[in-house]
Amino acid sequence: MTSVVLAGGGTAGHTSPLIATAKALQAARPDVEIVCVGTAKGLETRVIPEAGLDLELITPVPLPRTLNLDLVKLPYTLTRSVLESRRVIKRARADVVVGFGGYVSIPVYLAARLMRVPVVVHEANKIAGIANKIGAKGSRFVATTFAETQLPGGRLIGMPMSRTITHPTVGAAEARAQFGLDPERPTLLVSGGSQGAVRINEAVEAARDDLLAAGIQVLHVLGPKNFDDAVHAVVTGESGAQYRPVAFVSDMAVAYAAADLMVGRAGAGTVMETAVSGLPVVFVPLPWGNGEQGRNAAELVAAGGGVLVPDAEISAARLSSVVTEILGDPQRLAQMSATCRDMYPADAAEVLAAAIIDAV
Repeated sequence: MTSVVLAGGGTAGHTSPLIATAKALQAARPDVEIVCVGTAKGLETRVIPEAGLDLELITPVPLPRTLNLDLVKLPYTLTRSVLESRRVIKRARADVVVGFGGYVSIPVYLAARLMRVPVVVHEANKIAGIANKIGAKGSRFVATTFAETQLPGGRLIGMPMSRTITHPTVGAAEARAQFGLDPERPTLLVSGGSQGAVRINEAVEAARDDLLAAGIQVLHVLGPKNFDDAVHAVVTGESGAQYRPVAFVSDMAVAYAAADLMVGRAGAGTVMETAVSGLPVVFVPLPWGNGEQGRNAAELVAAGGGVLVPDAEISAARLSSVVTEILGDPQRLAQMSATCRDMYPADAAEVLAAAIIDAV
């Protein structure tokens, strides 16, 4: 029997590849025992139990970039979190620890190193985060999503994804029907990631009437914090096209299948999942950090599989213009879709699962 501890949380960018890898491990080794590690502040408290996986929580260790109270408390917080991680690893009798980055991974990496448990690392973003820079040193296997990612011993495998995305079973008409959409109309999906994106939401809501007038139906995933039942309702335009707002979609594979085009951020998960799904995207990268979201999408945009609109330039007029232009050109849309499908590997979850088993 093999015991694996998987660490990752905060956003879907960490939890989605973790869950996909866990499922691939269970398929490859049915007797595997899996324990996931996260913090109480992240998305993992909901999505990991929903996936049928055991979750242990440890104290979060934020790494402040300025002199503040968190920085003063860092040695104590990190020590506490490492001790908690050691207890999780010991209780699980882990044969290997796998980290997907984020603050939760740092104490787990350090605890595994102290206990001499093999470590496997997966980096989702093009620019590696500090957690995986720490975890990669001396690790048994280091996997990257992008070829440009700089990590010691890094091997390109792509992004671990759910089989519902890599092996879809739902066609466009059926997927649209699940959301109450017209099976025949051109369909725009809007999603700012697991938490939503206020700037994109505002631009889409302002462009709604123009999109509906053009006969384009819209499935708008606003994010749980941005959705209000009293405000967000289905709107039907004179063309018959509908605007359908929802708070959250539990299976994005169905949303991808329903859409001809998407407007969204450029997190690594979004870039990879939509590409493998053959879904062209109008990327509006989140303007933070070192511009990593823009870099995530750059290769696909350069190949013609997507379009990039800077966050500062997104407006109702710009969004409406770009969307109607692409959806009004079926030949261009088909070429963009074909480019997406050919860009990235779709078997990363299985490759990573095999590497984890080998590490044992």
